[in-house]
Amino acid sequence: MTQESLSEAEYDAITDAAAHWCMRLHAVDCSAEERLAFEQWRDAHPLHAFEYEAMLEIWDVAEHLPRPPLPPTLNVPLTAAVPAWRRYAIAASVCALALPLAAYGGWNLGWLPNSYQHFEATDNVRQVTLKDGSQVELNLNTELSFSNYKDERRVTLKKGEAFFEVSHDLSHPFVVRAGEGKIRVTGTRFNVWLYEDQVRVNLIEGSVLVTSNAALPGDGLRLGPAMQAQYRHGDYTPQISQTYANDNALAWRSGKLVLDNLALNEALPLINRYLSKPLKLADANTGAIRVGGVYNIKELGGLVNTLPKVLPVYLTRNTEGDPVINSMPRQPPKT
Repeated sequence: MTQESLSEAEYDAITDAAAHWCMRLHAVDCSAEERLAFEQWRDAHPLHAFEYEAMLEIWDVAEHLPRPPLPPTLNVPLTAAVPAWRRYAIAASVCALALPLAAYGGWNLGWLPNSYQHFEATDNVRQVTLKDGSQVELNLNTELSFSNYKDERRVTLKKGEAFFEVSHDLSHPFVVRAGEGKIRVTGTRFNVWLYEDQVRVNLIEGSVLVTSNAALPGDGLRLGPAMQAQYRHGDYTPQISQTYANDNALAWRSGKLVLDNLALNEALPLINRYLSKPLKLADANTGAIRVGGVYNIKELGGLVNTLPKVLPVYLTRNTEGDPVINSMPRQPPKT
């Protein structure tokens, strides 16, 4: 069966199957046998994986829906009151109603967006235009989504790095969620870098409000041009610093990674996001060794084998197969 030969009924069947697997894999009683069956179904045709990913995006958006309490007469555990096949039938019916609701009450109440976009960049830098006219440049290995709500334009940076030129709209703020925090603007130019739980925001033009934890009250700290904010998991407030004219944070837009005499423990998060197997540090002494240079972001895989040639280090592998950088033992002083 090829994608071009599929009938409308076959497309519908794949969509129904994707919805079924999305619900089953999120269920607490999903078994290992079911997960294996899902993997076999997903790998059987490229469209299966595509439709399942699309269903996950709908599931993510649905997480923003409010959950009002059940009426007292229905306030019983759903799993005890309704058989499994009935729960799936109800869930499918709700999904069928989702789009009409979004067009009416969902949008007006600010629960659901009236437009949604998802973008990925893998092997090349990618330029995209959001529905509001904002321009976004995605670095390699970057994934983000855009949802247009009544009270805000919302971007979720799931991984990687992106440079934003936001269309000005004072009454419709633009919010980027990255890690546990968020960046709120009305119109400006800025860069957001995300790796694991670390986030860095560089402001080029305009102003932004940065908070390290979106659950905390308040709008966060304000950045002006040539300022940078950094935060990671558990930070109560972001760390603010000044940047300079020769700052290299945006070198990726020219296909480069510039390491300006950085300690390895600072350089590795910048390097690892381009690698399929992240580099690890053997110890703190290794992390203190400094590295510099200008590298092509598409060729950073070759840096792994180059490091022992330019630094006093050697490579080993840990039990997960990740390369580990070890400092060379110091020669004992001659007596």
